[in-house]
Amino acid sequence: MTRGFGTRPPAPVILHSAPLVLPVAAPPLRDGAVVVRGERVLQVGPRPDLLALFPVEEEIRWPGMITPGLVDACRTGPLGPGVTWAADVGEHDRPGGVTYLEVGCASEQAWEERERDALITALREHAGPVGVAAHAADPQVLEDLAVLARTFGLRLMADLRRRSPAVLDEAGVLGPHCHLTRPGLLGPGERKLLRLRGCAVALPGGDASALVEEGNPIAMGGPPLAAARAVRQATRLTRLERVLVEAATLGGARALGRAAGPGRIGTLGPGSRADLAVFDTRGGRNPYAALLDQPPVLGTVIGGALTPAQAGGAERGEEAG
Repeated sequence: MTRGFGTRPPAPVILHSAPLVLPVAAPPLRDGAVVVRGERVLQVGPRPDLLALFPVEEEIRWPGMITPGLVDACRTGPLGPGVTWAADVGEHDRPGGVTYLEVGCASEQAWEERERDALITALREHAGPVGVAAHAADPQVLEDLAVLARTFGLRLMADLRRRSPAVLDEAGVLGPHCHLTRPGLLGPGERKLLRLRGCAVALPGGDASALVEEGNPIAMGGPPLAAARAVRQATRLTRLERVLVEAATLGGARALGRAAGPGRIGTLGPGSRADLAVFDTRGGRNPYAALLDQPPVLGTVIGGALTPAQAGGAERGEEAG
């Protein structure tokens, strides 16, 4: 049969397998695998079962552990190892991420005269996922930003070093569409307010005992595993490793509004985006604790594409029938 003009052949079905797969939203899998076609995950499960169920054209066999790509909810420097999605203030040149356009307008007059229109133009012209970093000093500007965010369906990011939760809430900034960065010591009332509004907090480190115990949504801001390790060192809670690994993956996805639906990130399952990180963790240790020891990254897959600079740890071959 002749293909129609301009049509592309279907993407190959590729199996990424490893001694351990950590989907995050499901229990760890020994001798597990992830079936990928194009930018999407088709299925996650035991390797022998998936080889029998899918027409695998190539298997990439990794040592160590496959996890979802890490999510940095507030990137402030170089992209950390294993990160496949990040919140960037300003433009970025990577396949995965949300660009937050910064609004640091100091006066309502400047906002009304030029900066409001400039922001709307930039939002309309931006091709990829976009949000607004609400760093304005003027409360009226913050209120208008909150209205714009709801009008355009945008994500908001706010810096708690600049404005308190109460001020942000009075301006209408807080809500499930907003996550907060660089928190200092939050009081009980502030933590409760953030829970009520559904705002995640991106942690660069520090004691997270109260946030974890009270059920505040958390993510990691900065290289996710480094931030998670710093939180673990400062937090006096037991069995914290799983919570922190989830914050470095699924928690970041929730903060950026990317945790649900087709193409979701932060977990591995049918329909999720094919973002994978592979870590050199071996042996029978707790996989969550092993990740917080920041093992070397063997490979990264972003949107189904293997990052060439980090492909040396895999064995590639045709389908093992």
